[in-house]
Amino acid sequence: MQEILLTRRLREIRQNRRLTLEKLAHLTGLSKGYLSQIENSDQPPPIYTLSRISNALGIDISDLFTHTSTNMAYQKIVVGRRDEHQLSLGRGKAGASVESGYIYEDLAPNKKGKNMEPFIVTVGFETKIDMEKDFRHEGEEFNYVIEGTLEFFYEGKSYCILQAGDHVYFDADKPHSARSLGESEAKVLIVIYSYKRL
Repeated sequence: MQEILLTRRLREIRQNRRLTLEKLAHLTGLSKGYLSQIENSDQPPPIYTLSRISNALGIDISDLFTHTSTNMAYQKIVVGRRDEHQLSLGRGKAGASVESGYIYEDLAPNKKGKNMEPFIVTVGFETKIDMEKDFRHEGEEFNYVIEGTLEFFYEGKSYCILQAGDHVYFDADKPHSARSLGESEAKVLIVIYSYKRL
């Protein structure tokens, strides 16, 4: 249900800003058809796509969740508690386990005007290397493996195997993806830096 509300909120914010799908497509570099598909889907797009859309709308990703407000005042500092970042975004087949996708936990959702977007991501075991569909977005990205083993792919090739405590920092405009290896899904702290406002 949360995923459906998120995609509906995308449309609501776009319409409130009097942006057509065509104009949003121009601002994001995504196709009008893909944006329409996102708004009418019961599954959210990858977090990286949400980052591009939210940047174009002039909002934070967290504004897409109904518990936050796009009119919230700027705060110099916010504290997050473990039980406050339970909202997650899934990528994969509807109703499928994390094995075929990703689960995102949004951290620091109440910090407005963020240049960094932090998440804890649980990574599935399956991935298909596809230079056209792999994640890519403007800015930089930092991945720190909290637990498990992760195979990281960059520009269409297996780049490295990361264990708990390992990290990778990279230019995010190149295709990238990952998959868990071993017995359990890897959990990764991901921070996206977007070169944006404020």
